[in-house]
Amino acid sequence: MAVKFSRADKIFIGIIAIAHIVFFVLACGYKRIYMGDSFEYIYEALNIKQYLFFYSGNPAMPIVPDYMTQRQPGYPLFLLSVYLFAVNNWVVLVLQNILSVFNIYYCRRIFLKLGYDTKYDWLFALLVIAYPSQLINANTIAPEILLQLCALLYFGNFVTWLQTKQLKYAAWMSAALIAGMFVKPVLYPFVYAHALIVFIVALRQKVKMQRPLVVAILPLCVMLLYCYDNYERTEKFHFSSNQAFNAIFYYYTYFSHKQGMDSADRFLDRERKVINAIPDYKERYEYSNARGMQLLRENFVPYMLFHLQNSARIFIEPGKAEIDLFTGRLTYGRLYHKEQTGFFATLKRKGWGGMGEYVMNNPSLPFVMLVLLFNCVRLIGLVMFFFRKNVHWLVRIFVFIFLSYFAVAAGPISNARYFLPVSLIAIGCAVLGYMGVLDKKANETVS
Repeated sequence: MAVKFSRADKIFIGIIAIAHIVFFVLACGYKRIYMGDSFEYIYEALNIKQYLFFYSGNPAMPIVPDYMTQRQPGYPLFLLSVYLFAVNNWVVLVLQNILSVFNIYYCRRIFLKLGYDTKYDWLFALLVIAYPSQLINANTIAPEILLQLCALLYFGNFVTWLQTKQLKYAAWMSAALIAGMFVKPVLYPFVYAHALIVFIVALRQKVKMQRPLVVAILPLCVMLLYCYDNYERTEKFHFSSNQAFNAIFYYYTYFSHKQGMDSADRFLDRERKVINAIPDYKERYEYSNARGMQLLRENFVPYMLFHLQNSARIFIEPGKAEIDLFTGRLTYGRLYHKEQTGFFATLKRKGWGGMGEYVMNNPSLPFVMLVLLFNCVRLIGLVMFFFRKNVHWLVRIFVFIFLSYFAVAAGPISNARYFLPVSLIAIGCAVLGYMGVLDKKANETVS
């Protein structure tokens, strides 16, 4: 059945498409379309094309087990859909921009089911355009836009399942979750929450549990099968080698905040030397995980406060580093330089007296402050959404769990792009939150 677009649909899509075209033209000018991990995804796509080898390292170098599971195959296969015809990353970006426009329009359609009124398209579009991470990542060789699609499909099918009580939508949730965890590993621990969500909703709908049970555990079974496949390849039962890497790296950011960059650098160098000296991959992985747990036990209360504080910050994080990397004012060499030059690092090092120099060296700051302002507006609307009683309480709980999950998973590494997969859901919820206030004021004016 063909989708019919109303006049409001066409105007909304047109505004969003123009914003994407503008950023694509900027990307053509700045030519900063790669992030730190881009080439690993590109390597894997080319390795699949040439050797049918799922490996994110350089095939000309000795094979390293870490790169066998460093990057999941979802985004490399997306790249491969272009590379089969021509290795042209600009074509990839065109597809990502189209996909980003679709994601935004699809998110709007989800919220139409929850009571969204198209007369507030101006607010929806404004909050989208005021979050440049969406437009920057659409023009970067990175998997976030694809992961965003999976997150939206998961949420959209959850809403439809609640409203129709048809189990096939729960099955589509499972499919979306499986696809998402093969784009980025951040979603694979969510298989346990998924099983619980499906079980609770099926219980409330009073259906026989045989089929819902299959739907509930399907992502878990797929995850375990993939872990077993990784075991066959590396002799370690695991989903991603990123887990072992982050087990230590989270504490690097913690010690950097508490003790300064020099101390953190020494800590990371010391830990990496010990880990790299272990020749067996399985032992190296298990040591890194165990060391991470040991550090957590030793610093549990202060680290958890630090972790949760940074998790909360992601809801308003404007993504200044992303903006400066996209425009070329910042390079990855400077981003990871021994002396950090960010706002809080400068304030800590030089006090308020150093803010004048910081502003002079950061001409993007007025734009970033504007993004921060709109992020605060979005957060206020999101909070109001949770008190909207005309939205099903299970939807509100689901949104809280889903957004919190991504925030906590990001933790100390609370870059804007880590929130991107669920940012459109947050925007839709914020608009619904403001609708309650704006509609009430409009009714009071009429009466």
